[in-house]
Amino acid sequence: MIENIQKESLDLLRQLIRIQSFSKEEDRTANLIAQFLEERGAERGLLVLDCISHGKAGHAAREEGENAIYKALKDIEWFRNYQFPKVSEVFGPLKMTVTIINAGSQHNVVPANCTFTVDVRVTDSYTNEEVLEIIRANVDCDVTPRSIRLKPSSIDKNHPVVVAGVNLGRTTYGSPTTSDQALLDIPSVKCGPGFSGRSHMADEFLYVREVAEGVKGYVDMLKPVIQG
Repeated sequence: MIENIQKESLDLLRQLIRIQSFSKEEDRTANLIAQFLEERGAERGLLVLDCISHGKAGHAAREEGENAIYKALKDIEWFRNYQFPKVSEVFGPLKMTVTIINAGSQHNVVPANCTFTVDVRVTDSYTNEEVLEIIRANVDCDVTPRSIRLKPSSIDKNHPVVVAGVNLGRTTYGSPTTSDQALLDIPSVKCGPGFSGRSHMADEFLYVREVAEGVKGYVDMLKPVIQG
């Protein structure tokens, strides 16, 4: 079974590379379509923000210093409650979540710094740069993005690949997660075999039958596109 899957996958890739619309991106063709069971015609972008709230160290027993944790809590509350005015028709509202926080080293010392990390899932209503500008205008902490390259993406519902998938009974939706698709500068669909809920868990896996079903799905979906 594995040998047949490998052969069908390579044959499909060779056919894709011959398609004129893909020919300029031969090195990325393998990443063009990643799933079949459900087609994700769009996905959210991602900003990971490293934030630092600055205070002043002092002894906890005396009225000394300025507690950086208390300052961070004010900004964290903003991240928790702020609603961006523009709501995407595909993804809904932009989402911000504080996921990591660190401060202090001793029980009797007022912390001078508090660091925390914010996971921001950007929609097509804003650019990453616009989101970053709005955040910095509303918080007191220093905000440093790890990258602004992971932008939201989408594809026209009338694109031949999307139409082919829909004709096979598949549905499209906006993925809440982010992938390497964000780095592609060509129209793309994110899809793949298996169950998405297994990702980011210990020992994530695919069943062999799911791989086989996925390959068959790619072939069935792309054959009408290739044959025109």
